[in-house]
Amino acid sequence: MSTSEPDPGPDPDPDPVFGERRRLIAVAYRLLGSLADAEDAVQEAYARWYAMSAPQREAVETPGAWLTTVAARICLDLLGSARARRERYVGAWIPEPLPDRTDWAGGPADPADRVALHESVNMAFLVVLESMTPAERVAFVLHDVFRYPFAEIAGIIARSPAACRQLAASGRRRVRSARPPASTRTSTATTATGQAALVRHFKEAWEARDIKALVGLLDPDATMVADGGGLVGAALRPVEGGERIAQYLIHMAAKAPGLTLLEQTVNGAPGLVARHSGTTVTVAAFGLAADRVTHIWAVRNPEKLRAWNREGAS
Repeated sequence: MSTSEPDPGPDPDPDPVFGERRRLIAVAYRLLGSLADAEDAVQEAYARWYAMSAPQREAVETPGAWLTTVAARICLDLLGSARARRERYVGAWIPEPLPDRTDWAGGPADPADRVALHESVNMAFLVVLESMTPAERVAFVLHDVFRYPFAEIAGIIARSPAACRQLAASGRRRVRSARPPASTRTSTATTATGQAALVRHFKEAWEARDIKALVGLLDPDATMVADGGGLVGAALRPVEGGERIAQYLIHMAAKAPGLTLLEQTVNGAPGLVARHSGTTVTVAAFGLAADRVTHIWAVRNPEKLRAWNREGAS
């Protein structure tokens, strides 16, 4: 008779609360605009969960809802302190860009809701979120993006359900006012194929240092914002006007020999990634309308590009 231990079979299922992490990261990223901060907030929420005794955890009827509430409160506190930090930030602050492989979706599987989740990670959308107050942002994101009822949101931000409804409505107005007119959105640039083609043409014109082609692809009133965080060179103020942007880009290309431009998905939409000696040095997201580039958000702060330089990111 063998004295060896019997095969225990496959490991038991991991703690089911770990299954909530993907969704929690998705919520926290939209609330904070930073993947690193979102991961920290979620980690803190889990730390508080496991700091409770086993009987306390067993008494929680819905662990996912408990974790969401705690993570959202942590994000609310971080948003308050972030405003003070960003007043001292060198140059413009742009939300941290996400590579295509980042698991940012989360949420329900319903196709209509998936579309809303996809759009809510677009850089233009995230920039609008930055203009909201912390409470407004939490109420709007949790209700309009993740479909949380106002009664639950009220418990998170310590406001009445009616006040939360007003906060979400205010956030909704900000988003609507930032969108281009409908007449400019009904173009090939609104389709995934059209967006990719426009970004590809932009890349080719930039690589060829064809200023005339760049001007033709840029809206006359286009704006480019760069975020270097004081750690690398970047324009401290927005560059406005298609011709000025084209001249700036040609100037930068001349100063950076050996730069490789790659077409990659940035926050769910076609974008460009600049790499030098195997390292991502710039990630550019685009706002497109009427078959022209209306906005460029260029993130150069290396602290915001860590996800792009992890093994296997490119």
